[in-house]
Amino acid sequence: MVSRKQLRIFVEDYDEVPYKVLNYVGAEVNYGGRVTDGKDGRLISTILRTYICPEVMVDGHKLSASGKYYVIPPGDKEDYLDYIRTLPLNPAPEAFGLHANAEITTCRIETVTLLGNVLAMQPKAGGGSGQSRETVIGAQAREL
Repeated sequence: MVSRKQLRIFVEDYDEVPYKVLNYVGAEVNYGGRVTDGKDGRLISTILRTYICPEVMVDGHKLSASGKYYVIPPGDKEDYLDYIRTLPLNPAPEAFGLHANAEITTCRIETVTLLGNVLAMQPKAGGGSGQSRETVIGAQAREL
């Protein structure tokens, strides 16, 4: 909310949009105060520089390497909603300015978490079949 109000002030009260000021205020003042890791702070600054720059005023400016994410011409609310509806439900890392390896890392973490939860739900004691829970899980996984 604060960033949006500041953006309006800077855009309406200045002859030229102060992109450097907007980036600094957004990354260092508004969000930076909540970030304790230096790498996260650098990431926020990098992401904001991608979207708060003179190029975003150019129709068709690509916001991602694939060109799937781009600046659309000004229009009404329905024009923006139509564009949003064309975007994938589960965006690729490029939507956030991240490398494709970010998705690999996320998938790995989700897999480890899922398998850990499956193991936690398995009974600890044998159920009379004499098979270990690892054997039962392995057999169930093969069935999938």
